[in-house]
Amino acid sequence: MNKVRLLLKYISPYKWSAIRSVLYNILSAVFALVSYTLIIPFLKILFDRVEVISHPGRFEASVDYLNNLVRYYFSNIIDRNGQAGALLLVCLVFILASVFKNGFVFLANNSMAYIRACTVRDLRRKMYDKILRLPLSYFTESHKGDVMTRISNDVQEVELSVMSSLTMLFRDPMYILIFVIYLFISSYQLSLSALVLLPLSGFLIGRTSRTLRSSSLAGQQNLGSLLSVVEETLSGLRIIKGFNAEKKMIDQFGVTNERYSKIFKRVTRKNYLASPLSEVLSTMVVLVLLYFGGLLALSGDTNMTPDKLIAFLIVFSQIIQPAKNITTAWFSIQKGMASIDRIDQILEAEEKITEKENAVPINKFDDSIEFRDVWYAYNSEPVLKNINLKIRKGQTVAIVGKSGAGKSTLVDLLPRFIDADRGSVLIDGIDVRDLRTSDLRSLMGIVSQHPILFNTTFTANIAFGVEEADKDKIENAARIANAHDFIMETDAGYESTVGESGCKLSGGQKQRVSIARAIMANPPILILDEATSALDTESERLVQDAILKLMKNRTSIVIAHRLSTIQNADLIVVIDNGTIVETGTHNDLMNKKNGFYARLHSYQAI
Repeated sequence: MNKVRLLLKYISPYKWSAIRSVLYNILSAVFALVSYTLIIPFLKILFDRVEVISHPGRFEASVDYLNNLVRYYFSNIIDRNGQAGALLLVCLVFILASVFKNGFVFLANNSMAYIRACTVRDLRRKMYDKILRLPLSYFTESHKGDVMTRISNDVQEVELSVMSSLTMLFRDPMYILIFVIYLFISSYQLSLSALVLLPLSGFLIGRTSRTLRSSSLAGQQNLGSLLSVVEETLSGLRIIKGFNAEKKMIDQFGVTNERYSKIFKRVTRKNYLASPLSEVLSTMVVLVLLYFGGLLALSGDTNMTPDKLIAFLIVFSQIIQPAKNITTAWFSIQKGMASIDRIDQILEAEEKITEKENAVPINKFDDSIEFRDVWYAYNSEPVLKNINLKIRKGQTVAIVGKSGAGKSTLVDLLPRFIDADRGSVLIDGIDVRDLRTSDLRSLMGIVSQHPILFNTTFTANIAFGVEEADKDKIENAARIANAHDFIMETDAGYESTVGESGCKLSGGQKQRVSIARAIMANPPILILDEATSALDTESERLVQDAILKLMKNRTSIVIAHRLSTIQNADLIVVIDNGTIVETGTHNDLMNKKNGFYARLHSYQAI
């Protein structure tokens, strides 16, 4: 029921389209009923059983008066035009009713098509927006392939299984309701029999669909695992080939693929069972009604003449298809609800990094950055412990230490990729949690160890952080970053694409493009996360030169493994096991013979 409410929440913005669809379906059902009941006058004319009535009697709001009125006008038409003319009139009315019926069916389906398209569009947009709002820690615990499956396959499954079924659920109950009213008016005895038999068949169908949802959920989860294996294979293809691990990956993929295939076959088999099962049960119900109705007609019951019995069975047979459609829709919705569960897990995931309602705007950096009594734990394991650090405007501060000491975690607190468990991170005396997140991050430029480029042009990558970019400014940023020359050597210059994740470029070239991007954003605070650690000597020289130009007149926080690159830093902060163990300039720290920094420096010197 919660998932149904969730689905209705997505549909609610389009409630007027839904109301129009219901109204059109009611009208189409009325005209469908008119066309089917025309079999009665058709048979009466054909077998010359039309009762002649000279006057319909005094007006009454009753079915008998309505029947008398129809017989009165019908007998007049036969008197004036003969039986052939009456048959022609019945056929023309049937055609007109069919035109109206199908016209309203089209209008109803058109309204539903709008709801389906817009709801799925909104759902996919909500998921994408949510992914951008979730903290980075969420994606360290989730497979990218599984997240991609949820935003693509699961949303598509909702469209195919759930949204398509809404067309049936908005249309077919209207048909059944209107047709059942007519059936009760025709013969309440046969109608009561039908109402007893149909729920019994519905119960049998419901028992079959009970396990479909859990099977479908398992199938979607295994599809996510399958895509995760593919994503890891594409990302690590060089390593797979280098270690002759092709067979190992083939076996791993084969196991996952076979597991998904078995679940898919089980889900499909149960889904295919819906239509034949409902058809067999419906046929049995029709035959029971045919038998009892025939008994009533043979007994001479005036309310159930042979022509009325035929009309009753024709109208009842038209209930069977909508009932089958509702059964099929129920199966599909059960199958799609598994995808709604998986989508809801992302949409309802906790957004740990939230912005306060009255967040303080900030557009400049004037004085200092301060870490005050900061603690942070990951999975209850402390990563940072009682960090106290102040960085003045214009300073270059280097953070060094062993791998896993907490350097990157410390820096991630500044742009609020994560928030401190205890203590505060302040910019110009204001806690970063009190600032507008977008304003805070606009103060910072980030150059990481593994540069992230997008599969678009050099121009778009360099201008990624600004709304409108001037071509001359883009070129100037590339020159400062020592990237202009190799960009101009490509076929289309700045309009050349860099490939997926910059695969067309070397490591040094990618890093220089990412530096150009930071220069283009022109931030007052610069974060460099081991920006040269993965480069060869020549590339490092070019990148280091670009970094020095970038750091000019900026407050810079540098995470470094190569201590030779940060000897001129204004302040060096040494972190070990989540705590600051030493601070000072290069010379100050080197004078501590048994100091932590001096030991690290001696290891690198060796």
